[in-house]
Amino acid sequence: MKPIRLLGLAAALAALVATALPAREAQAQDLKGKYVRTPTGYLMVLRNGDDVIANLERLAVVEQIPSASFVGIGFMREATFGFYDFSRKAFDPKTFNNVEVANLTGTIAWKEGKPSIHAHGLVTDGSFMASGGHLLGLTVGTGSSEITVLLHPEKYERFVDPAIGANVLGLPGHQ
Repeated sequence: MKPIRLLGLAAALAALVATALPAREAQAQDLKGKYVRTPTGYLMVLRNGDDVIANLERLAVVEQIPSASFVGIGFMREATFGFYDFSRKAFDPKTFNNVEVANLTGTIAWKEGKPSIHAHGLVTDGSFMASGGHLLGLTVGTGSSEITVLLHPEKYERFVDPAIGANVLGLPGHQ
């Protein structure tokens, strides 16, 4: 009976590996032609309809980025910002359409084995009015978005700080 159990375990492990590899390969395929390696990290150029946050998450997984900072600009079909209400432990969202990102700034870290993107930005509309804050969602519009990703050598993790009930970036020895 033991050989049968081991055979079952080996088959289950093989099935798990077989499903994990295609998922990573699919993410790599989704990014094809959207980024290049630079001496300090990556340059990503996203186009109409691309989800900025999802593409940064894919890049982190495919390239196994330990952690990074990023900056960007571009035209967005939709930008959703959130202002965090600490009393409710939730974001109050507001969406803006057809805007230019004057500044996109953020970090890539990890939380529970998955990429964790923290981004803030500033957008302007046709009347040159500006709005900004914590980014909850960002979809590229007509044109493109250019994002420079600067790598950090160590892997950084996010965790919920119990004192404030919100995600924070943990630095080694300072959590």
